[in-house]
Amino acid sequence: MTSEQDTDPLRSPRQFEPEESIVLPKTRNSALRNASPASSIASLPYRRSNASLSALFASTSTLPTSNASTSGTATPTAGLVGGSIFSPGTTDGITQPAKPLPSTPDDPRHIIAQAFVPHVAVLASTEVDGLVIQKGFPGGLLQLLRPYGEKLNGKVTVRDSNASSRQLEDFGIRFKGLRDGLESPRVPDHVNTTRQRPNGNSFPESPSETSHIRMRTGGDVTQIEELVDRHLIFAESQFVHEEPDYLNFKNQGAGSLSSPSRFYALYLRRLLSGLPMTPHETFSHPVACVIAISSRTPSPIEELRRLYTSTNSGEHRLPQWVNNEYLRYYVLVHDEEHDDMSRSQALFEQMKRHFGLHCHLLRLRSSRCLPSDDDSRRLPSCDWVPAAEELAEIQRREEHEDDDDPTPCLFESDAQSIRSLVREMVTQSIIPMMERQSAAWNDQVASRRRGLSGRFMSLSKRLTNFGPGSRNSSGPLGGTGVSSNYDSLQGFYRPDAPEAIMRKLADYAFILRDYRLAYSTYDLLRSDYSNDKAWRYYAGANEMTAISVLISNQAVTTKMRAEGIDQALETACYSYITRCGVPYNALRTLALGLELLKLREASAADDGARWASRILENRLVGPVGTALFTERVAACYESRIGFGSYNWGSRQRKAALWAVLATENWMKLEKGAQANKCLDEAGRLYKTHGDGASPLAFGEMRLFIDELRQAVKASRLAAAEVQDDDHAEEEALVEATEELDLSPRAHRKSLIGAAVPPLTSFDTGPLSPLSPARPPRGDPQPSRDDNFE
Repeated sequence: MTSEQDTDPLRSPRQFEPEESIVLPKTRNSALRNASPASSIASLPYRRSNASLSALFASTSTLPTSNASTSGTATPTAGLVGGSIFSPGTTDGITQPAKPLPSTPDDPRHIIAQAFVPHVAVLASTEVDGLVIQKGFPGGLLQLLRPYGEKLNGKVTVRDSNASSRQLEDFGIRFKGLRDGLESPRVPDHVNTTRQRPNGNSFPESPSETSHIRMRTGGDVTQIEELVDRHLIFAESQFVHEEPDYLNFKNQGAGSLSSPSRFYALYLRRLLSGLPMTPHETFSHPVACVIAISSRTPSPIEELRRLYTSTNSGEHRLPQWVNNEYLRYYVLVHDEEHDDMSRSQALFEQMKRHFGLHCHLLRLRSSRCLPSDDDSRRLPSCDWVPAAEELAEIQRREEHEDDDDPTPCLFESDAQSIRSLVREMVTQSIIPMMERQSAAWNDQVASRRRGLSGRFMSLSKRLTNFGPGSRNSSGPLGGTGVSSNYDSLQGFYRPDAPEAIMRKLADYAFILRDYRLAYSTYDLLRSDYSNDKAWRYYAGANEMTAISVLISNQAVTTKMRAEGIDQALETACYSYITRCGVPYNALRTLALGLELLKLREASAADDGARWASRILENRLVGPVGTALFTERVAACYESRIGFGSYNWGSRQRKAALWAVLATENWMKLEKGAQANKCLDEAGRLYKTHGDGASPLAFGEMRLFIDELRQAVKASRLAAAEVQDDDHAEEEALVEATEELDLSPRAHRKSLIGAAVPPLTSFDTGPLSPLSPARPPRGDPQPSRDDNFE
């Protein structure tokens, strides 16, 4: 008879099942139509990257191309998190709160706070999109607004449930299309190009619209792995011939596993970008919708009413599990060069009389801005883009010959007008609306549920059949009915149900960073979801209960962490994987939990390492993710502070062992620069080099590390020789094409190496740096249901 531990699905290895990447708009031929972006250019010879393509990899490279005006989809340059973030140890069993950290772009707490922000949909009329396209922005008004919503200029004042004000310096919103997040990020075998209206009729959907909606939807771990691998390949090509100079010599080995690497920060950011729109959480549900018309519209008021009707009951109506009572914000776009300002001002006053104060007059110039203009500036880059969208942008720039940055420009006056629009909308409309609704829901729904009478009524509804929504099913007392608002057939609560309203209240509180109210509401919902057997809701409530406690600054006792946080993470992971079959949500839960636990002292770092190991055991990531999370296990153990002169309680040897394992994983992926970094860190932890160096006492480990070091050196030398040969072949090819007057466009490629390896199997295998990777076990598994509603 097997034990419970042996039959627990969380403890049994799960094979990471790769999925085929989406089909991007441009492919070289029909044979590569279903191939990934990396494989579409793998057969081309090496070519040194141009300045336009290097800007996309600025977040994970040391190239001096990252500045305030850099365009593209790159994330900001990584910053180092100092070792002072770990509080001194205590002996009373209380884990001290994590101290406030510097607002570095790659700090995990900063990334988590930036990931859960209000989502604002954009719906523009044909005239508005035509004006923006004429300016050189093919994506329409959405492309123009997206970069300016990620971080507002200045501070934003937010009030919590206790009516105390706080000023946030990094608050932002996320502009999106109305249906972004509803489509699966992967292309199915048969793509239906029609969409159903609420009245039952269907209308055609253009392939380009479907492609852009899919690229703006995240949640595909395979695409994240492929994107990070592209950044790694580019970084390896830059590090091949890198030699320390006088200015950077002291910084050569200054990196530590305690601070997240640039590639891990990119992995975590893309994991949280483009959150899919699902019933069990409302983070990606629209808080507001920008409805924009142009001053040249023949019937502007009627056009506004038509657009509103399309979002309320027409073709842009969201599914019935989305609360349709979100804020509508009306924008009148005025053409500075061709329209009459007095007429636009009169029309704007008419809009305010009809639709209230949630209106804005946006003044733009319709002419195209050139980089040579005096007041021109590049459109800022978007940090929060899904992996599929960034992969498509990388491929688009690789297929073009021009070295110039293709990012469109706009006038400084236009940029200032857009900033004013975003700030006014957020500070005067969105945040006050969220605060009012949160206060009303807290008083009318949550407060009654928290009281003694509310708990008694909840117990009575579970044991009897009175109350709305009762069903004729057997209850725990025999033949009595069970009252529930959960529709088990369709798998969601209606938006007006108390459980759905409280979930939205908790999400609003988390977005506004009122973590105490969020925690109490999530904790209250767990019992309701469990009784209704709404397992995805139950898993989401447990996930956010743990995250709300860990991200706040309150102290957490060891007992609370063991009985509350660990139990919530365990339950969420089990429900996501076993009951719901959504490994993406399980990966998000464990990744956020381990990072927030790592920031706390004492045994919390050990718990973070345990959850990182759970990610590897459950095979929730591919080869790149395996190497990155192995580094995080070593970082968690390294952050454990010891006591006394002998450093009792530290985990230096464990951290060194996991750094060695990370080195081996990077060597399997042929990433010599990353392997060298981990190996140096292992040597520092083992104290085999540097100040006070001594030979390693374990002979087998010393021999293994020496073999790894030799393998790393051989790998980097081989990569340098291959790159030199490719450079020589490229120069000869360019000379030949110049003599024949042929364009070298078809021979361009910015990355070295072969295609991205398939995500099949990534067992750690024997500890040998020279042993080849294991072959795939069995045939590829069929694509599983991605659980997109």
